[in-house]
Amino acid sequence: MQDTAIQLILQAGYVVKGVLIILLFFSVVSWAIIFYKQRYLSKANKETDMFLRTYRAGRDPKGILNATKNLNLSPFANIFRFTYTEEVRDRAEIKRLLRRYEALESAKLERYLSFLATTGSTTPFIGLFGTVWGIMNAFRGIGAAGSASLAVVAPGIAEALITTAAGLAAAIPAVIAYNYYLSRARRIIIEMEDFSEELLDFFSKETG
Repeated sequence: MQDTAIQLILQAGYVVKGVLIILLFFSVVSWAIIFYKQRYLSKANKETDMFLRTYRAGRDPKGILNATKNLNLSPFANIFRFTYTEEVRDRAEIKRLLRRYEALESAKLERYLSFLATTGSTTPFIGLFGTVWGIMNAFRGIGAAGSASLAVVAPGIAEALITTAAGLAAAIPAVIAYNYYLSRARRIIIEMEDFSEELLDFFSKETG
């Protein structure tokens, strides 16, 4: 009867089990970030659409400010609210505030993506370490038994294949998600920078 994957993991050595635990940690956290970013960016886009409809229609600063109170995830709404509440009159100071809040909102949009990048770049090598260790065990088994039969090399080769698969299983979704969410975040950031230029003129006229 062939061993199942779970049985192979349970029978693996401590080093391989340690590698698998590390890879499991990276995988679980990566998937948590993937689901979080999907929800966050979707809500941010929805709130931004709501804010822009109010902004384009009203043009009354206080009315627009009131509309932003429940739109905490929209970077556009946050930039407007934070800048408006500063109550500055100098155009240069307004521009400085806009740049500052742009940077803060950009950091929010790209938050946790670095962990996905780290997962995608490191987990294959962590899995490779387990692979090398499994092959070393296979050679040790050959040396101890004095033969290279399947029964001797199978446990070590199984350990090697499991860690290789685990490393790829953690890395592939992380790399795909990182590229996808980074593209979405940068698109929003570009739109936000354009909107900031519009806000600069808007606040300058209001305070002028």
